[in-house]
Amino acid sequence: MNGKWYTVGKIVNTHGIRGDVKVLPQTDFAEERFAPGSKLLIVNEENGESREVKVTSSREQKNVYYLKLDSFNNINDVEKFKGWLLKIPESEQGELEEGQYYYHQIIGCTVVTEDGEELGVISEILSPGANDVWVVDRPKSKGKQLLLPVIDEVVLDVNVTDKQVTVKLMEGLV
Repeated sequence: MNGKWYTVGKIVNTHGIRGDVKVLPQTDFAEERFAPGSKLLIVNEENGESREVKVTSSREQKNVYYLKLDSFNNINDVEKFKGWLLKIPESEQGELEEGQYYYHQIIGCTVVTEDGEELGVISEILSPGANDVWVVDRPKSKGKQLLLPVIDEVVLDVNVTDKQVTVKLMEGLV
């Protein structure tokens, strides 16, 4: 497992008796990542165990993917993989258009207002519907987490090189 690897999904359960797995995607490119012929690394984060697998078939239903992995033909073969992560190497990440970012580029960024006030650090990205929401962990003295909608009126500038996001706080956000 050389280089950087990025999570694209999590195996949440088995499906049926023929060795299919139920995957919760953690990528905006799920159709590409889980397409037949794709190679992924499945990783147990608890003990570091990993194994390369190839997707032989895939189908999506209600934002969940059901994958058939090469050489796993019954439920007993895949039962142990529940909770494991699906990862891709950094080299397989595609180029994004301007103004688009990978989760790993945003998480860990410091959030500051247009006046220079530091609000905290982005710890999580939620996708509840129309737009993403960045969860900002505030310093203990400032109170609880801040939920920032990722819309043009709020996010003014994203600098992934300096790990800093500049925002304009709308009334009611803090």
